[in-house]
Amino acid sequence: QVQVMESGGGWVQPGGSLRLSCERSRTIYPIYGMGWYRQRPGEEREMVATIRQGDIRTYADAVKGRFTISRDGAWNTMFLQMNDLKPEDTAVYYCKAVIRGSDFWGRGTQVTVSS
Repeated sequence: QVQVMESGGGWVQPGGSLRLSCERSRTIYPIYGMGWYRQRPGEEREMVATIRQGDIRTYADAVKGRFTISRDGAWNTMFLQMNDLKPEDTAVYYCKAVIRGSDFWGRGTQVTVSS
């Protein structure tokens, strides 16, 4: 079983920045990709940014130009640099790792943007 854990959430004022980290447990199997998702109260979970083999990145339109997804060389840790945060970015942010066709989710980290 692959363990995935997020960190780095917190409170920030509008216009501020946060950097989220996602660390996964080691596995002998190759990883297909990882991604960040978020869920606002009363809403469905949505994709924020993903990165997969070949360093192919995708972003939700709402975060393009403000958020940047990256990873370490071994695919053990993934990051989400969030700049120019807005109140509508407030959500629980989840990390997902895709390994051998299975999704492994973290428990989430809260990001709150307010003045």
